[in-house]
Amino acid sequence: MISENASSSPSSKPLLRALRGEAVWPPPVWLMRQAGRYLPEFRAMRDKADFLTRCMTPDMATELTIQPIRRYGMDGAILFSDILILPWAMGQSLDFIEGRGPVLGAIRSEADLARLDPKRVQDAVAPVRETLSRLAKELPDVTTLLGFAGSPFTVACYMVEGGGSRDFAETRRMMQTNPALFDRLIDTLTSSTAEMLCGQIEAGAEAVMLFDSWAGILPPSAFRRYVIEPTRQIVAYIRARHPNTPLIGFPRLGGIMVREYAQKTGINTLALDTVADPAQISELLSEAVPGLTLQGNMDPMILFSGGETMIREAQAIRDAMRGKPHVFNLGHGVMQHTPPENVAALVEAVRSV
Repeated sequence: MISENASSSPSSKPLLRALRGEAVWPPPVWLMRQAGRYLPEFRAMRDKADFLTRCMTPDMATELTIQPIRRYGMDGAILFSDILILPWAMGQSLDFIEGRGPVLGAIRSEADLARLDPKRVQDAVAPVRETLSRLAKELPDVTTLLGFAGSPFTVACYMVEGGGSRDFAETRRMMQTNPALFDRLIDTLTSSTAEMLCGQIEAGAEAVMLFDSWAGILPPSAFRRYVIEPTRQIVAYIRARHPNTPLIGFPRLGGIMVREYAQKTGINTLALDTVADPAQISELLSEAVPGLTLQGNMDPMILFSGGETMIREAQAIRDAMRGKPHVFNLGHGVMQHTPPENVAALVEAVRSV
């Protein structure tokens, strides 16, 4: 892999160089949910233990993280875990039910919130740090190790609803009818997320990503309050302790608000969802946030379908960003029944120059 500005960074890891603002050609590639149910080796591990056990057992989590690296040689390995590990670590009940997804004991009152204990987190997630420590030793020298967490608003959505939802009505109702309670929940998640991510970095993560999957359901004023401001605080906290660690932010479906998000949060990389045009976003942000890296953003359905259309789309996204800091990825996660050979063809297409 040849960089168009190879002298600017001593790192031999293409992804880490790109996350630090270097234009690398061809761009490094990794995929959200690259370790997942579309891989037969992943499904074989799934039959051995439930999801939470796999997340919290270092042997299993290490193997699941490495599987797509072994198969495809991705430039980044993202920790096998889940954004809901944090509320579970604070004491909220959590089950993952096949066909339904996560089920939590809903936070709807002061008493519910009072039962959470942020002091439990570091001990509870010790197995996650152990997984990262193992991965730091076992991954190929050119592979960047990524940690992650859910952003406070998105995690709060699941905590208040008690699981997934189409519209997160209970969460939005709490924001309107009991803003003091919702603010305390967000504040708790903000400080706990920042501390947990620092722990991941200290265990071996070379960059970390914040997933705000439901940022796009908020109007601008609430987006600023519950997406931008908590992210800004988390970034500032991490940067004070780990100033050289790149941070990726993913305010999914944030629309035009991504400009303000990138300007005010201090992230190094803006991950784009499927509806964004990377070239236009790059032009929009080039002066406002100089040196910002963009990540993304092919439609996972195109990957699912594969073929020449997939190759053309991937190379169009790649070529439009040539000469700019860019990490090739999807606009959301790999879909469950995606043929593994499509992922192999995608990686080859991105790297074929």
